[in-house]
Amino acid sequence: MSVMTEKIQGRREWIGHVVSNKMNKTVVVAVDRFVRHPFYRKVIRRVTKLKAHDEQNNCRVGDRVKLIETRPISKHKHWRVVQIIERGQPD
Repeated sequence: MSVMTEKIQGRREWIGHVVSNKMNKTVVVAVDRFVRHPFYRKVIRRVTKLKAHDEQNNCRVGDRVKLIETRPISKHKHWRVVQIIERGQPD
């Protein structure tokens, strides 16, 4: 019944941009989402900042990364970097 290639049910996946990589094995990722205002019906941009686990310290500021929800790693880390989709521009 259990196959490792199956997608695990209930895990959310988000795509965002790395804002900070100053911590060891941790990156801060900003995820943009658009919601409609309940009364005015205008589309509003909301930014959520998530701390994600980066085991190899590969992520740099500006990278576009894919996150997956995981077990709590620390007090604020509940996400893990799965893939670097696009590299940011070097400074």
